[in-house]
Amino acid sequence: MDKILILLAGLPGTGKTYLCNIIKNNLGTFYKISQDDLKEYYSDIYGFRNLEEKQDIEKRAWTKYYEIMEQQMEAGSNIMSDYPFSQKQKPQIQQLVERYDYEVLTIRLIADLDVLFERQKKRDLDPTRHLSHIVTSYKRGNHLANRSNADNLLTYEEFITRCTTRGYDTFELGKLYEVDVSDYTKVNYSKLLEDIQLEFIPETSKEN
Repeated sequence: MDKILILLAGLPGTGKTYLCNIIKNNLGTFYKISQDDLKEYYSDIYGFRNLEEKQDIEKRAWTKYYEIMEQQMEAGSNIMSDYPFSQKQKPQIQQLVERYDYEVLTIRLIADLDVLFERQKKRDLDPTRHLSHIVTSYKRGNHLANRSNADNLLTYEEFITRCTTRGYDTFELGKLYEVDVSDYTKVNYSKLLEDIQLEFIPETSKEN
């Protein structure tokens, strides 16, 4: 079968990283590319003093993201990546997919927006969440005892605007699976894994 790229897409707070770990633990070896991990890495190295510098960090992370994706495609790796993908990323990913002849599966996670806002808020206030995501100025080693005082937390209105205007819930590339995760207890992850394995995962990966 063809080399495979799995894109875990969809709205913020839908559990993309959680699903990524499920797939990795059950369906063999994938090289994971995380744009959030790259943002956190560069934030720790360079820091930022304002939103403009924070945006520069994000641009740097995206440049590295595509560089890593191309390197892994050149090596023929099976790849997985989780992010609220939008039309911004689609052309470059599609170009790489076509250049290296990859089969693509998009798993798009959707959910009730009010539910997602509460999940997003809880995640941002979690002390294990990288602080750089919720502040406008950051350098490595910074600590905020009360995260509710962070100056770049999303308001409800901002969150809803992002979710309804950026195309997170319409992104797709290749084969599409859409999963409603408003209630995690009702998600049939086993069936999803079975479908992916039967249709997309190369035999060599299933044996690993």
